Amino acid sequence: MIRNPQRPGPMPYHRYRPFQDRVHVPEFDRLWPSARLERSPLWVPVDLRDGNQALAEPMDTDRKHRFFELLARTGFKEIEIGYPSASRADFDFVRHLAGLVGSGDFPEDVTPVVFTPARPELIERTFAALDGLPRAVVHLYIATSPVWRDTVLGRDRAEVRRTVHEAATLMARLAETRAGTDIRFQFSPETFNLTEPDYVLELCDGLTALWDASPDRPVTHNLPATVEISTPNVYADQIEYMHRHLARRDAVILSVHPHNDRGTGVACAELAVLAGAQRVEGCLFGNGERTGNVDLVTLALNLYAQGVDPMLDLSDIDAVRDVVEYCNRLPVHPRHPYAGDLVHTAFSGTHQDAISKGLARHAKDAAEAGIPPELAPWNVPYLPLDPADLGRGYEAVIRVNSQSGKGGVAHLLRTHHGLDLPERMRPDVSRAVQEVTDESGREASPGDLHALFRTAYLEPGRGAGPVALESWSTAHDAGNVTGTDADVDVATAGFTGRGHRFACVLRIGDRTVPAEGKGNGPLSALADALTRAGIPVDVLDFAEHAVTTGSAGEAAAYVECRVGGRTVWGAGLDTSVLTASVQAVLSAVNRAYEA
Repeated sequence: MIRNPQRPGPMPYHRYRPFQDRVHVPEFDRLWPSARLERSPLWVPVDLRDGNQALAEPMDTDRKHRFFELLARTGFKEIEIGYPSASRADFDFVRHLAGLVGSGDFPEDVTPVVFTPARPELIERTFAALDGLPRAVVHLYIATSPVWRDTVLGRDRAEVRRTVHEAATLMARLAETRAGTDIRFQFSPETFNLTEPDYVLELCDGLTALWDASPDRPVTHNLPATVEISTPNVYADQIEYMHRHLARRDAVILSVHPHNDRGTGVACAELAVLAGAQRVEGCLFGNGERTGNVDLVTLALNLYAQGVDPMLDLSDIDAVRDVVEYCNRLPVHPRHPYAGDLVHTAFSGTHQDAISKGLARHAKDAAEAGIPPELAPWNVPYLPLDPADLGRGYEAVIRVNSQSGKGGVAHLLRTHHGLDLPERMRPDVSRAVQEVTDESGREASPGDLHALFRTAYLEPGRGAGPVALESWSTAHDAGNVTGTDADVDVATAGFTGRGHRFACVLRIGDRTVPAEGKGNGPLSALADALTRAGIPVDVLDFAEHAVTTGSAGEAAAYVECRVGGRTVWGAGLDTSVLTASVQAVLSAVNRAYEA
């Protein structure tokens, strides 16, 4: 093991304490492990306050307004719009929204939330910002855990309780003077997850009584994991304990506000909802202080993928992401759940094969059930939900590099270029692709794959090789067909008739050789002609289909041939099935000679 020469021993883990040494979590018969997520909580985005204060360049009013419009359009019904006592910019934005009331630009079904510390002058400044708003939630916060009380506030439990009581009393009095605004209250004991449970109950129950909360006018108690300190199950235990012991529980909206310091913010929120939380605060795509707030998009789409209505419209995930990236001036990671550029993309060959088969099976099952594919039950390997539900296509689901396999290559050739390779041919094409991607170390686009297929399989059948057809014709009971303008219908493509003759002029290197062969079909007759000319050929397998993209009326043909002891595949593409099939045989012959 390589050690830091400045610190020869192990990392000083002894400096840190486990959560149970930092906060008491009462033991009780918890119920949340057997609960199920069956409906959406109330989502409350805090991007315009908590997310904004974490930005190196905070949003201006124009960016905030664009973000607010996005949040309202997406379906959020409570939106934290700012910290009006913290800065002129936040105050002015609240006033900006208040100025929209009555103009039709302020959504009637959205309740704005404003944030304030427990300081009288800042509370008064907060209420001054609310003038003209028809409704609002005023969110009071103070840090309550021992380390914050001792180190940051310099107050004991009684002093913090007195500060909270005085602030809440002032809020109630100021609310009474604003008859035109429907004001409700919210309280956050910041660093709840590090605070003694009995003390949190004392503070919350005191405010529930002081604000005279009732079922028709509830108070919100928001319990933050301000800094994560434990595994998510511990936070769930803390939330359930509060859920079961809060006074006037039917008059309380129990809310949570997880951060992501340990990378488990989503799990904390989900387990907290199992434990009794009714409301979740977070940010879109997880922006926020340090490692960020919990990501509301991931939470909502996790529910959606379980068949639960998230009560949000995320059907154009890229449009949502574009606005968030513009306003925050921060990118969303390519691997970010649901929204990243690569989250629906498979490079691995085994994954690609499973996805390709799954998509084909989904389309088949939907057709057999007589319902549109977009409404059919989703059960495609490696894709937890249908990318189309998020406004995305399937173009980027499978991409090819040196790690990819036959399934991915075949899928892209089929979906982008209408070439449905036979199952037995796919490993051969995949090997040709891998030689190129191994050499370049780069991804192969669908256009790259088609160019490679054309060079490796189609052009050798069109004269780009040592063996070519200068002219040809075939004859059977129905008459003659000449190669230069050949056209047969698909019914003839099986080549199952008897007594076929194939006459041609071959160019073999710099020699021109007339040849003629017989067989039970045009391809076997061509193989016989080639054999008589000194090129032993047996047709082992054949497939053809109409091409579903590109030029109208084209057909693709694929043949597996044994050429002089080598087994190779060839392909052809033409408006005539017969011509495409002849090209495919010539392709196989030339590929055998070039190998």
